[in-house]
Amino acid sequence: MAYFLSSIFGILGNIISFCVFLAPVPTFCKIYRRKSTQGFQSIPYSVALFSCMLLLYYGYIKTQNGIMIITINSIGCAIETTYLVIFLIYATKESLISTVKLLALFNILSFGIIVVTTILMTKNGPKRVAVVGWICAIFSVCVFAAPLSIMRLVIRTKSVEYMPFSLSFFLTLCAVMWFFYGLLIKDYYVAAPNVLGFIFGIGQMVLYMIYKGNRKQVKPMVQPKGEAPVPPIVVDLGAILEMQEKSTMDGGVILENQDKPVGGDEDGGQKKECMEKGCVDVDGEKTIIPSIG
Repeated sequence: MAYFLSSIFGILGNIISFCVFLAPVPTFCKIYRRKSTQGFQSIPYSVALFSCMLLLYYGYIKTQNGIMIITINSIGCAIETTYLVIFLIYATKESLISTVKLLALFNILSFGIIVVTTILMTKNGPKRVAVVGWICAIFSVCVFAAPLSIMRLVIRTKSVEYMPFSLSFFLTLCAVMWFFYGLLIKDYYVAAPNVLGFIFGIGQMVLYMIYKGNRKQVKPMVQPKGEAPVPPIVVDLGAILEMQEKSTMDGGVILENQDKPVGGDEDGGQKKECMEKGCVDVDGEKTIIPSIG
């Protein structure tokens, strides 16, 4: 019975994780259409690729119950690599250099050190599985803690613009599936980090329900290097529309153009009118500017 349930949760975890991997597709469609990375960063995709590589290695060295971990993380490696290739094609020269350095140091050097170290220093299989399992668990905790910055931004700005409900929901559901899969096969390196993922996912959805009705947008700002952090600008659209409507009803400058005078009497009458109302001579025409007050 436990094997059957673990298989069900493993398959569901694979399906939901696959949907989560496809979440950035609209972003990369925009990059492809505009032939530019548009200020997007490659760090999230590099981190996701590193996580898939670690879990793929972990699933490979497990003596049993590793097939579900291997399948989804193989797919994840392929998808994240595709994202990074598209990013590198359309990145600026500066972004291209920084991304290549990140991949070389993080995804190649760091991963290589972990693989070589665990192979040389842990001769027996169970000990190697335990070491790699702890590394995967610690890294997963760090990944699950990443949304804390987004949650903090939501609380400060009272805007959920950069925290879509659908993504939070599927990440929470994904954490639930992998938690029960790890629990049923008694793999606590998989189960434990997903407890934190579930808690953060619920927290994100609660924040979304609290602030979803606010008509506010967060305008991101580019912070120059070496300067103090600049808080995000919050634009209250409702207040702006109300001010525009009020200014349309109450104020404005009324301009009335008068024809150029022909006779002396008309000229004298117009001078009198200008003295009363106040005129400005613009290209030979008298433009009356009404007083305010």
